[in-house]
Amino acid sequence: MAAISLKTAQKHLKEWLKAEEMVTNAQSYTIGSRTLTYANLSEIRKSIDYWESKVTKLENAQKSRGRNRIKRVVPRDL
Repeated sequence: MAAISLKTAQKHLKEWLKAEEMVTNAQSYTIGSRTLTYANLSEIRKSIDYWESKVTKLENAQKSRGRNRIKRVVPRDL
């Protein structure tokens, strides 16, 4: 059994996509002489890439029902 379920991975991906949208709209703001930066966009994109690959891997595992398909071939000289 996988440590992370497909639903969990999809939820994390959705949240990271929301975070990217929020950061691209307003990454930082200034009040007086103080500036607040929400997050680093490159870090968010790395997380999105990670969760996309995790979702893809789990979906593929679910399609093949968790089994790897192996075929054995014996070369013969006829």
